[in-house]
Amino acid sequence: MRAVSLIGAPTDVGASDRGASMGPEAMRVAGLHQALAQRGLDVVDRGNLAGPANPWQTPSSGYRHLREVVEWNQRVHDAMYAELRHERLPILLGGDHSLGIGSISAVARHCRDTGRSLRILWLDAHADFNTSELSPSGNIHGMPVACLCGFGPSELTRIGGAVPAIQPQWIRQIGIRSVDAGEKRFVHEQGLEVFDMRFIDEVGVRQTMEMALEGLDDRTHLHVSFDVDFLDPEIAPGVGTTIPGGPTYREAQLCMEMIADTGRMGSLDVMELNPALDVRNRTAVLAVDLIESLFGKSTLMRKHAPPR
Repeated sequence: MRAVSLIGAPTDVGASDRGASMGPEAMRVAGLHQALAQRGLDVVDRGNLAGPANPWQTPSSGYRHLREVVEWNQRVHDAMYAELRHERLPILLGGDHSLGIGSISAVARHCRDTGRSLRILWLDAHADFNTSELSPSGNIHGMPVACLCGFGPSELTRIGGAVPAIQPQWIRQIGIRSVDAGEKRFVHEQGLEVFDMRFIDEVGVRQTMEMALEGLDDRTHLHVSFDVDFLDPEIAPGVGTTIPGGPTYREAQLCMEMIADTGRMGSLDVMELNPALDVRNRTAVLAVDLIESLFGKSTLMRKHAPPR
């Protein structure tokens, strides 16, 4: 029986809109615990982490709410790392995507401890590779990947004990369709592997995911960081930054099912769900459905793979 731990991080200190702080409870209301338990998982809900309130201030020295973001990420790091040390699969329920700094720093630290390689799937509409010099807003939820790669304030880049926490070649970004001009150049310079929506349109979801998952072996820890705005806003309106043209329901299901088929997922973030902008908790229900697919839900027991 796989052991899974739910960790709520109810904050929107890194975001441009208020409301992501309510995301963890929305997923609980949508039945996440029950859905995973029905899949035969040993599920424990650790409740919500506590941290500083959102002061809703303007940016200072290129960052909005840096002190609060650092404190939340340290608490996320500690909680995720503790679950990994106890051989449980942690699911971080966000909260805005700046929390990915603490989450993935913890996963990278665990991989260093255990001698495992790390692969990160970043499912998102945005590259989140801004810096204070490049960001038009100063919102740190647009900077987590850059911080993890060592580009950012030391208070964030050193969480987890190694700088940088990850190497750009460990990450695969999928579904990207909104990148700032300076950020676009920086992504190119650092050599991030980005499968944007044009790529997905041209080659299809199946080939995209095969490429993103290529090379996984039994010594690889697969971390999935799922920003709900990865999805097309027609099916997932409950996010702060809706960008048209994202994956459809079936495309998203195929992504999740192919990840599940690897059997390698060892940790998960679910980020940026904003119930204040949702319709009757529709986006949370969809998120729970997709998380179930990450843990093996499928229509039938498949006898064989379809032809290539």
